Amino acid sequence: MGRRRRVVNVLLDTHTLLWLASSPAEVDAAAMAELIKPETHVVVSAASAWEIAIKTRIGRLDGEALLSAWPDIIAGMSAVELPIESADAILAGRLPWQHKDPFDRAIVAQALRRNLTVATRDDKIIDAALVAVIRA
Repeated sequence: MGRRRRVVNVLLDTHTLLWLASSPAEVDAAAMAELIKPETHVVVSAASAWEIAIKTRIGRLDGEALLSAWPDIIAGMSAVELPIESADAILAGRLPWQHKDPFDRAIVAQALRRNLTVATRDDKIIDAALVAVIRA
């Protein structure tokens, strides 16, 4: 009987998604090794599209090319998109966490509800210890 592979379901934090799309060398080597394993399922939150769109509109990010090619970029990463459900929004608002960033709160809530590991380098998410993380 063969050894079973451990399937890991990883939700990308927005900065990790941005690095993978434009500067993959920015992603930690160990995290990248985990993300490219065939048994790793990569997930991208709709919250990331929302965050990138807002930051692009207000001039904090040059994300227009990414937004214009969003479905192709997500498919190119062999990732699946995760919509935001009302239960995600309710949990995000109720999290016992002082962090005010609505996008981080949404990503953490989605990870909690679906038992996903978050690929992030965000110290606020890591220090909160609400979800499993891969330091990206």
